[in-house]
Amino acid sequence: MPHSTQLAANFFRVACYFEAALTLVALVLGWLVDIDPFANLVLDEQALLHGLLLTLPLLMLFFAMQEIPLKALEKIRTLLLETLGPRLYRNHWTDLLILAAIAGFSEEVLFRGTLQPWMENTLGMTAGLWISNAVFALVHAVTPLYALLAMLMGLYLGISLDYGGERNLLTPIVIHGFYDFIAFLVILRNYRNSL
Repeated sequence: MPHSTQLAANFFRVACYFEAALTLVALVLGWLVDIDPFANLVLDEQALLHGLLLTLPLLMLFFAMQEIPLKALEKIRTLLLETLGPRLYRNHWTDLLILAAIAGFSEEVLFRGTLQPWMENTLGMTAGLWISNAVFALVHAVTPLYALLAMLMGLYLGISLDYGGERNLLTPIVIHGFYDFIAFLVILRNYRNSL
């Protein structure tokens, strides 16, 4: 197997396992702090539609940031292109969809299904939202600006949890997964165009 094909296959497998393991982390943490990570996950069309629609502003920002000639944004684009490009290069778009779905599900179950409700129960709604998303930002801190953007996205996802009047984890899961899928496709396209 050529090196680049093996790298892509290994990355995809490891990334899927790692992201899926976050669901186990959510379950263990939830058990320890008496939070059911799935308590607010309701499969309904309204939350699905909200998730799809609420992804659109994030995607507009993402595409706008692709064009802004700011050095800090260029650093993020280069970092993502150099780290993810070679690893995503040989994957089919369906692989990227699977990875994005696993990441969206697992990260949201951990951060919005477990950590945010735990922090809200302990410190109040506002502090819970901010602290859980500060943690979200820290685990995404590949650059200072990327951490700030992750914090803002996390706040958006945390607020979307209650969009539509009733708390539903499906909304941020859909937003996160759909956003990641489009971002993966853009990174893949940009990497292929750079070859």
